[in-house]
Amino acid sequence: MSKRCEICGKGSAFGRNISHAHNVTSRRFQPNLQSVRAVVAGATRRMRVCTRCLRSNKVVKAA
Repeated sequence: MSKRCEICGKGSAFGRNISHAHNVTSRRFQPNLQSVRAVVAGATRRMRVCTRCLRSNKVVKAA
């Protein structure tokens, strides 16, 4: 299962870890995904949504 928001499409981003000795390694920034029950087209379905979409009310949570 991919780490991608089903609403906005936000996925993992890449960056670098830099140690005090300036050793550089690759790292990934993962989105904060939550599994929620949401109402989509009148039906309830389970989705993986980032917290920004939850906070900005782009998702209607099922009761």
